[in-house]
This record gives sequence, structure tokens and C-alpha cells, in this order.
Amino acid sequence: MNSIEEKLWNYIDGSCTLQERQAIAMLIEQDEVYRKKYDELLTLNQEFSTMEVDEPSMAFTYNVMEAIRTEKAMQPLKSAINKRIILSIAAFFILTISVLVVMILSKVNWHWGNSSALDVTVPVPTQIAANVTHVNSFFSGPLLKGFLFFDIVIGLFLLDNYFRKKHLYGR
Repeated sequence: MNSIEEKLWNYIDGSCTLQERQAIAMLIEQDEVYRKKYDELLTLNQEFSTMEVDEPSMAFTYNVMEAIRTEKAMQPLKSAINKRIILSIAAFFILTISVLVVMILSKVNWHWGNSSALDVTVPVPTQIAANVTHVNSFFSGPLLKGFLFFDIVIGLFLLDNYFRKKHLYGR
């Protein structure tokens, strides 16, 4: 739209100031190009005002809204996985496993016999039984049982998630 049309539309709509209105009225009287364009736009404006706008039927509106709803429903939800969360979970498990390994290794009796390299001794069965009992005490603690319970729940959740994806996507 050029500036002549803009000025004339503002004049026709009455959205210009009094000074602009007077200047445009003078241009319409004096300039033939402005007068022709003004008559053309005035005729078009009158046609717009007499034109009857048909409203769409309720079924049309309902069908459009349903099409939009189904289009939105067909789009999969996009979720972004935060890498910091994954790294913090991995760090937690690595730290927990390493603490368990250090605790077990620190409680093991490394001195069963003499420290002489040439003197090879076979440990007495009572010493082995004592060490096994000592190691078994780690596996009966409530902290380890809680840790194992947590690992089993997480493992079952991941397994269920894997099978659901496999079933849904037909892999």
C-alpha cells in the first residue's frame, strides 16, 4: 500500500488529525490522482459496509477445533533429558559402589600366615570360616539391604520402560 492510499484510508476512516484532514481534503479538491483514488477507495469502503458476512456453521467450527486437537494429540511429547541429572545419578552409583568395595576390602584380613615369601601356609579352616562370617556381616546390614532394594526397584522400572517401548513401537 502506498502513502496516497494510506492517507486516504485514514481520511475515510476518520483516524487522522484535523490538520491532516484539512490537507487531504485540499489535495482531493486540487489533485486529479488523489480524487480518482479517493472515489475508488470510497466506493470500496461502501461495498464493505453493505457486505453481509456469513458466520460459519457450528459443525464447521467444531470440526476445525477437533482437527486441531487431534493434530496436537498425534504429536509426541518432547522431553529434554538433562545431562547433569544423568551424570549425578551415575556419580551417585559409582560413589556408592566404590564405598562398598573400599569397606569390604578394608575389613578383609590380609595377614593369614607369616609374611615370609618362602613359607607358604595353608589357612586353617577356622580362619576361613571367621573371614567368611566377617564378610557375611556386610551383606546383612540394613544399609546394604536398602541399597539393594533401591537398585532392584530402579532395575524393574527400567526393564518395564524398555518392554513398553518395545511393545509400542513394534521393535
